[in-house]
Amino acid sequence: MKLTKSSGILLHPTSLPGPYGIGDLGPAAVEWVDMLSASGTGMWQLLPLGATGYGDSPYQCFSSFAGNPYLISPQLLVNDGLLSDDDLGALPHFADDEVDYGAVIPAKVGLLDRAHERLPGSGLEAELEAFRHDQAAWIEDFSLFMALKDVHGGRPWWTWEPELRDRDGAIIELVGRRLSTLIDRHIFRQFLFKRQWKDIRTHSAERGVRIIGDLPIFVAEDSADVWANRDLFLLNEDGRPTVVAGVPPDYFSETGQLWGNPLYRWDEHAATGYRWWLSRMQAVLEMVDVVRLDHFRGFAGYWEVPASEETAQNGRWVEGPGAAFLEAMAGEFGELRIIAEDLGEITPDVIELRDRFELPGMKILQFAFDSGDENDFLPHRFPKHCVAYTGTHDNDTTRGWFESANENDKAFALNYLGVDGSDYAWDLIEAAWQSRAAWAVAPLQDVLSLGSEARMNFPSVPTGNWRWRMPAGAFTDELQERLRSLNERTARLLGP
Repeated sequence: MKLTKSSGILLHPTSLPGPYGIGDLGPAAVEWVDMLSASGTGMWQLLPLGATGYGDSPYQCFSSFAGNPYLISPQLLVNDGLLSDDDLGALPHFADDEVDYGAVIPAKVGLLDRAHERLPGSGLEAELEAFRHDQAAWIEDFSLFMALKDVHGGRPWWTWEPELRDRDGAIIELVGRRLSTLIDRHIFRQFLFKRQWKDIRTHSAERGVRIIGDLPIFVAEDSADVWANRDLFLLNEDGRPTVVAGVPPDYFSETGQLWGNPLYRWDEHAATGYRWWLSRMQAVLEMVDVVRLDHFRGFAGYWEVPASEETAQNGRWVEGPGAAFLEAMAGEFGELRIIAEDLGEITPDVIELRDRFELPGMKILQFAFDSGDENDFLPHRFPKHCVAYTGTHDNDTTRGWFESANENDKAFALNYLGVDGSDYAWDLIEAAWQSRAAWAVAPLQDVLSLGSEARMNFPSVPTGNWRWRMPAGAFTDELQERLRSLNERTARLLGP
């Protein structure tokens, strides 16, 4: 992928401000795109947009193809005549500074079910049926999966009755008829999500803002992906993983990270020409302009951990699908609009695979100042063909990192950057923007100079993450002008 100089801000839609407890795809999203454009910033980077499951993590979704229904804007449903102002007025009061998923989810589901009841006569029926037909390859399995979770109290699919767990054809057909109302609700939610996201994507294109999406390498065990495609994963007869995904001990955890996702039968994927993966990538590319391919090193080699282990320490490296996988992608899509998330324990085979397909890698400036003075995260060592980040969703905020860093790392950072540390988040933003990297990206928390209280995720901590929200009005005109001036000085300004 060829890169020209540009800049971006990382902000997940759940973090947008608004009155309904969670950021959504309504007016605040439109305003956010407008503010990016006004600041001369040409890219908006997101986390995965999927329907979240355990721990509310966007990296643990119920489907690789479905959107997150909690992002659906209630205000836009009022505009569609599917909800009333009274419906919104009856909602409880939500906190402004974080997402309380325990309160938000039932409230949002209640609104969506009310909207579904008002579908007849709305004028949307034909559009919905066309959507259902166009998305039939995944949406029928997904909606049945979600309906079955509803009637099983949210329990994971491997705990269901064997005939449902194992998708007995006759039983599945019968249950599908009995659960048709629940199935229709889930299809309706996906229709609303895709419809609202399409408008955001169109508006972003009109304002010259490209959207960078995110595709996790692995899928959740409790997902329609695994339930409907058991032959593509390393599972036992009961549908449980024999081995699971993770990474060995690293920067984030001395015992490694035990993600727990089932691993792929890559030989089965290869036998189909990687068809499921191609469909998955196509679904993402229909929503975004560029894809950050999460845990890229796993395509060269991945860390396999026996499912019985309690940490990721006792795993082993296993060869991934390698070039054959990316060749299939290139054959399907032509130019690969992919950023390779090449962090962690990177070996020469990972670098060779990335460079063979001309994929830009990632450089994280926070890693530059706790790794000695010869590491590849120091800005003067960046190649042009890469994306520079102050930090990611897995890092502390830059201010939080600086405030908690040891004195030696602080001294090294201040001396290298030639600053006094009084505005450290912006010092690091300046360093990223002034580097040779073609693209430079910062989380909004760094633009706002926020501390650790605004951190998005703590790797290996299963709960309490993904909650931060942008305070209304925080991205002020002054900050937008400051960012615009930096974009102009570093030749990253969004074009007219």
